[in-house]
Amino acid sequence: MRVHILPFGVLKDWLGSSPSTLDLHDGATVADLLTHLSDAGRAGALRGIAVSVNSEYAVAARILREGDEVGLLPPVSGGAALAANPSEPVKTALTRDVIDTKNLVASARRGEDGAVVVFDGIVRNHTRERQTLYLDYEAYEDMALKQIDALAREAVTRFGVRQVTLVHRLGRLQVGETSVLIVVASAHRAQAFDACRWLIDTLKKTVPIWKKETFVDGVVWAAGEPFPETIAINAPETPHAS
Repeated sequence: MRVHILPFGVLKDWLGSSPSTLDLHDGATVADLLTHLSDAGRAGALRGIAVSVNSEYAVAARILREGDEVGLLPPVSGGAALAANPSEPVKTALTRDVIDTKNLVASARRGEDGAVVVFDGIVRNHTRERQTLYLDYEAYEDMALKQIDALAREAVTRFGVRQVTLVHRLGRLQVGETSVLIVVASAHRAQAFDACRWLIDTLKKTVPIWKKETFVDGVVWAAGEPFPETIAINAPETPHAS
């Protein structure tokens, strides 16, 4: 059986930047795939990652099928056009264009709203005392779009807010540009604040988007937050030679 492997973020440095295929025995699981990759001495890079199968998170026991697309996802750093219908409770997008914060915030407001809470994530000029030149964001785009749409819809239901706009930028961003914009409109401020905080915190832990930081003195993939235990999968330890 042959499956397609898609590494993302820092895993591309270990496994190669191009999609590849892997031959496995019939009935092989996600855990078997990770064992195979660990045999090549990559166990350390695979610890704490998440795995997707056909753009959905998968557990270690998931049985793979011929032609499956398997994403290898390091902890995340954490396009399509926004929906034009103003009555739609969620508007989500990935974009390589500059995010129009002012117009998106203005378009979220309605007469029945008592609060509009905004999170505007901005590229700052330093990280860990290193001067930042620019950032590059990449995503497993099909999966990321599904994830941010699902998060926005869950926020509407969970917190009882009226509308959520969630846009994430991809590609190269300069200092001062918006990387992610979240706008929550609600009749009451408490629900709007709670929903906005939950959205950015959950996005940073679960949506497959990665950040590469270019400093004046080097380039690194940003260390992501650990995946939730329900998502994270550890590769098996590589046996030590006797």
